[in-house]
Amino acid sequence: MGGPHGGPFLLFHVLCFLLTLSEVGSQNSKACALPCPPNSSCVNGTACRCAPGFISFSGEIFTDPLESCDDINECGPPSPVDCGSSADCQNTEGGYYCTCSPGYEPVSGAMIFRNESENTCRDVDECSSGQHQCHNSTVCFNTVGSYTCHCREGWEPKHGLKNKQKDTICKEISFPAWTAPPGIKSRSLSAFFERVQKMSRDFKPAMAKKSMQDLVGSVDDLLKNSGDLESLDQSSKHVTVTHLLSGLEQILRTLAKAMPKGSFTYRSLDNTELSLVVQEQGKGNVTVGQSHARMLLDWAVAAAAEESGPTVVGILSSQNMKKLLANASLKLDSEKLKETYKSPVRGAKVTLLSAVSSVFLSNTNTEKLDSNVSFAFALHEQPELKPRQELICAFWKKDSNGNGSWATTGCWKMGRGNGSITCQCSHLSSFAILMAHYDVEDPKLALITKVGLALSLACLLLCILTFLLVRPIQGSRTTVHLHLCICLFVGSAIFLAGIENEGGEVGTRCRLVAVLLHYCFLAAFCWMSLEGVELYFLVVRVFQGQGLRKLWLCLIGYGVPLIIVGISAGAYSKGYGREKFCWLNFEGGFLWSFVGPVTFIVLGNAIIFVITVWKLTQKFSEINPDIKKLKKARVLTITAIAQLFVLGCTWVFGLLLFDPESWVLSYIFSILNCLQGFFLFVLYCLLNKKVREEYRKWACMVAGNKYSEFATTTSGSGSSHNQTQALRPSESGM
Repeated sequence: MGGPHGGPFLLFHVLCFLLTLSEVGSQNSKACALPCPPNSSCVNGTACRCAPGFISFSGEIFTDPLESCDDINECGPPSPVDCGSSADCQNTEGGYYCTCSPGYEPVSGAMIFRNESENTCRDVDECSSGQHQCHNSTVCFNTVGSYTCHCREGWEPKHGLKNKQKDTICKEISFPAWTAPPGIKSRSLSAFFERVQKMSRDFKPAMAKKSMQDLVGSVDDLLKNSGDLESLDQSSKHVTVTHLLSGLEQILRTLAKAMPKGSFTYRSLDNTELSLVVQEQGKGNVTVGQSHARMLLDWAVAAAAEESGPTVVGILSSQNMKKLLANASLKLDSEKLKETYKSPVRGAKVTLLSAVSSVFLSNTNTEKLDSNVSFAFALHEQPELKPRQELICAFWKKDSNGNGSWATTGCWKMGRGNGSITCQCSHLSSFAILMAHYDVEDPKLALITKVGLALSLACLLLCILTFLLVRPIQGSRTTVHLHLCICLFVGSAIFLAGIENEGGEVGTRCRLVAVLLHYCFLAAFCWMSLEGVELYFLVVRVFQGQGLRKLWLCLIGYGVPLIIVGISAGAYSKGYGREKFCWLNFEGGFLWSFVGPVTFIVLGNAIIFVITVWKLTQKFSEINPDIKKLKKARVLTITAIAQLFVLGCTWVFGLLLFDPESWVLSYIFSILNCLQGFFLFVLYCLLNKKVREEYRKWACMVAGNKYSEFATTTSGSGSSHNQTQALRPSESGM
């Protein structure tokens, strides 16, 4: 083994091994000549391969030395890894892993897995496990994979926060502040709001149902035993009812949020009904109602935009509210009504036929709804509609001053049947069914009235100038005629300028017009009664007597009506002025402050005229009667009777007109009223010979025609006038 040939043989093998290593090293040095980027390895002398989980722009193998191997996102498109339900894929550098989504945990305990088959994730109940972060004013509700914090029953989210969020913080629902309307002085109203304040102090969310019942009962007591509310003026009543309706909606909406979910209906002893539904917002329609009214609307309309709590839908119907709504005005759609009646409509008298129903929702933005709301209102009366009358769906509209009125914009009637009216509205408020009696203007009648009254005023003015300037007819009876025409002139001028109450509200202007008309027309009748007194002195007592002195005539003619008007205004000032006309109100028998004195005067004059005619008949039957005096007395009597007939007939129709049911009465009154001045001008001026002579004289002077016979006639006339004046200054020369 250790022979001479052993050493060389071993050296040969060593040399062969070293030569082999040298060749291999030479080959490797030749294969890695291309520098490969990170996350890759050499394939040969010209190519590199990206490591698993990485890829280059050219693919797994690339030859461009400028390319790089980038991480593959196994969790993203185009072919994401499927970790299974309730799990999330997490990408890593050169790989990935799966974990359970937040709110879930693995049953197996392995927090990391590779695919769906290894997925054992299940929901974590944060509420029962105590892992939630809900505020102590809320209740934790577990959801799939998470949880929400809900306000407790009788609580609501604090301002600026939402319900059913993880950061929700709630506060206990409180009774909203509600105070009396400013500027309204009423003991009944003050006592009501004192009770409301006590309810507010004692309120607990658990007592929400009882609080609503007590509130409805208090409102009933206020309206049923209204006390001094009835004595408020119309504007104050409407301010009060507007304040009550808006306040009730706000309070009932708030208290309903403290109610348990479900439906609730309450009917008071005075037949006021409250119905509401409280539940999570649903889909489709919801119906709420009671015996007075029913409402159908979409849940989406009822829900508030920014609230996630229960949705409230309610309706309160009260029959007693009509006490404060008496004589409320109605805002008309003038253009539509003009098309219907082919003539302008100046106003309407309305009658309330249903309970007043106030709607309240969680949604407070109800001026323009996304979908219409349907109503069915029960009628308490079944009226027979007459011409110019219709049933309308109306709502109470608040103005900027806190007042209100009925309006119809955005509401329309759909049908009538089974004792109810169906309506649709594009907004919400307080609704009712009204019977409207429209005051349709007749252009022909208006023209007749204006032209006729202008003619009457011109004739009365001529009469006044005649009685003042024509000396031959001066006397006590001329004084009576003068002041009669003055009263009629002033009264007719006021009538023409201010009889219509365009605004519908009885204000100071309308009351003043009514007072002046009352006084002027009473004074006219008083002066007409003095005509009868003068005739009585002339014919019955002394036949040639001078009658009353001028001072006594003025005291009676202007003093008596002043006393009547003063007593009437002091006793009941609200009796002056009506919705459509500035005249005496029919309520409470106030019209008798005019009708009573007028009736007394007309009957008194009629008795005097009967006695006068009887006396004249006796004197005509005497052996040697004074025919000339008797004929003059007869003419005066006939004139006075004719005057009484015209004025009396005019006001018989006039008293009927102020609540017209027929166009015939309106035309008759307008024609007679316009003929008053013309009739008196003809009766006292044109039929009077002395007045005609004066007119002729004035006409000739204006025309410059001064003939000799004119002077002769004037001279003769003057002589006759002196004789007549010496005989009887009170005669009219007719």
